[in-house]
Amino acid sequence: MQTFNVQGMTCGHCVRAVTNAIKGEDPAAEVQVDLPKGEVAVQSRLAAEQVIGLIEEEGYSVQIA
Repeated sequence: MQTFNVQGMTCGHCVRAVTNAIKGEDPAAEVQVDLPKGEVAVQSRLAAEQVIGLIEEEGYSVQIA
């Protein structure tokens, strides 16, 4: 499980956008979004750099927690 700090997520649409972006590349991925903390936990075959790229493509700032 990798955890990322994501800035800019404010609502359910943001949660869906981030989740769908990751699951679009790895349908078996487990994605848990903690909106109040701005954290996204990902269990996936994707490398951390790939996950960061996918989240950034949705318009958010991302760092590994």
